[in-house]
Amino acid sequence: MLLVVVAGVCPGPYGRAQEAALEDRAAAALRKACAYMHSISTNGGYVGIYSEDLTRRYGEALYEKAAPTEIWVQPPGTPSVGEAFLRAHRVTGGQWYLSAAKDAARALAWGQRTTGGWDHRVHVGHLDPNAARAVRRGQRCTFDDDITQGALNFLISLDEEIDEPWLTEAVELGFAFMMKSQFPNGAWPQWYPLRGGYHDYYTFNDHAMNDCIKLMLRGHRVYARQAYLDSAARGGDFIIVSQLPPPQAGWAQQYTHDLKPAWARRFEPPGVCSLVTVSNIHTLIDLYLYTHDKKYLGPIPKAIAWLQSSKIGNGRWARLYEVGTNRPIYGDREDGNKIHYDYAKISEREKTSYGWQGGFGVPGVVARYRRTVASETAPASSNRPAKAAGRTGPVSPALKSQVRRVIDALDEEGRWLREGMIHSDTFVRNANLLCDCLQSAGSR
Repeated sequence: MLLVVVAGVCPGPYGRAQEAALEDRAAAALRKACAYMHSISTNGGYVGIYSEDLTRRYGEALYEKAAPTEIWVQPPGTPSVGEAFLRAHRVTGGQWYLSAAKDAARALAWGQRTTGGWDHRVHVGHLDPNAARAVRRGQRCTFDDDITQGALNFLISLDEEIDEPWLTEAVELGFAFMMKSQFPNGAWPQWYPLRGGYHDYYTFNDHAMNDCIKLMLRGHRVYARQAYLDSAARGGDFIIVSQLPPPQAGWAQQYTHDLKPAWARRFEPPGVCSLVTVSNIHTLIDLYLYTHDKKYLGPIPKAIAWLQSSKIGNGRWARLYEVGTNRPIYGDREDGNKIHYDYAKISEREKTSYGWQGGFGVPGVVARYRRTVASETAPASSNRPAKAAGRTGPVSPALKSQVRRVIDALDEEGRWLREGMIHSDTFVRNANLLCDCLQSAGSR
């Protein structure tokens, strides 16, 4: 028994050889998968889904067809794939990965709107790989689904690695857009320039404003520009001022310009939102940790009290609650523009497509708040992935098992097929898993 325990703690030459063999297989699989993915790029950019024969291209879902020269900005599109390449470079030191990441960034720079942000999809047929500066088109940009924020985050990550004029220009134009599109009260709309309707509302839905604030904090951390920190702080001030009064001291998904919870799409009624409230508590904690200004902690106890009083079951909340009554409310695409009170009666499609009930991370954010108050000295953390720095210890058994499955699932061409299709999110997830293995082992 003692020999078994010792062997488990101190693997012998055979165990170390097995680990080295797994690392070699992971490195080879990473190179093969990244090479294939880069080979199917469109001027360096990517869409969300490809048919196996590459004749059909789609965005986030199969109903979003992409034109031959279109790439996708919405995750898991071009920024997500580019970040995977960049991480592979940081973990392995391989310059080819950096080159692939640079190609993705150039596609985004050429797809950047003249105003400085991005739309869900962009055309890059006009991209000249030899041009010193990007040629931009179009106007309106969106903060929905981490589109503009995610693209700019990736460009910042690459800007930390290389110094090229076209990249600097794209980053600076992006930050100028972030500040120009921000309302004086600190809020951001869903789209900018403004286009009318709910697109102009102050928007928390899909983490829009939270991602904006996180981006501006990162901009200050990387570039030390006070204007970026001021922008993030104004965003935090808007979170404070838009909190609804007790006993419903949470936040709505979107607000009219007179700070009233508002309708958005025909299945998104106004209400106090548990998911948005959790996101806003996280953002307020982030702002406190970065600035050490306790005003950002002030709204949180009342918000937590509302969350704790609004549970609809064991570890479950409704996404939306009616303002005034706190009754759970629902929307339905198939019976839109009305408020539904009976979850059992909304369409089956709606029950599976929007997340009307769930845990929404409530216990986790409550625990984080309590830890923050207990420590009150936690330093701000960097968004940048750490470079591998020497061997950090053996790869865990759980990670080994996942890595083996990922390696075995890679086909001869370097693809991970899912239901006969090539999904960018599968590539990103599996490439990062292989990087986890190599980084854990300290491979270079």
